[in-house]
Amino acid sequence: MATILIIEDNPDLAFGLINNLEIEGHTVELVTDGAEGLRRAKELRPDLIVLDLMLPGLNGYGVLKGLREASMQTPVLILSARGEEADKLRGFRYGADDYVTKPFSLLELLARVDALLRRSRAGASADAGAQDVERFGDVEVVRATRSVRKRGREVSLPPKAYDLLLALLDRRGKVTSRMELLRAVWGHRVAVMTRTVDTHVAELRRKLEDDPANPRYILTVRKSGYRIDVS
Repeated sequence: MATILIIEDNPDLAFGLINNLEIEGHTVELVTDGAEGLRRAKELRPDLIVLDLMLPGLNGYGVLKGLREASMQTPVLILSARGEEADKLRGFRYGADDYVTKPFSLLELLARVDALLRRSRAGASADAGAQDVERFGDVEVVRATRSVRKRGREVSLPPKAYDLLLALLDRRGKVTSRMELLRAVWGHRVAVMTRTVDTHVAELRRKLEDDPANPRYILTVRKSGYRIDVS
């Protein structure tokens, strides 16, 4: 299933959305402030964003503009009480993928979410051959097949270790705290210890580094977290 970020400041509406999307099997995170929502979207890299327009801190148009200026192609579904044609056109001009007016049918909203996710996955599959191989050192990561190769030989990674590797790659060398990695890989509601991250980092080093005790690519940043050197 998908990871969905909801940026919405109406607690009752947000609660209903979270419950129904989680029933569908999705992992859902809620942010109630526009500026914080933009920051979290860049960190989390969700599969879909459900975005309100009238937000404190930064309105939904500003969030959407910031996402597209950061070259994020994550599908965005605007959810707003503003149903005028001009509002919708502005949303689509800034890069929205769909626009649902409040009040709305929950079944219709869930259907639109599914349609956006299917469309996004179909596009990702079509582009996989050209764009889905990432490299650092002599390691290749093929997202389309969830496979990893070192010097051309397949490397078997546990699922969570692989997801952790992707989370580090997605951040393009940025230092990422253990708590951020826990949220990205294990989910923000899962009660696991930060030591879990350390254990999986050690597994990645053991499988991918030539000298795990002196890693060259999967690096510890003292008192901050981890980063991956993709240069």
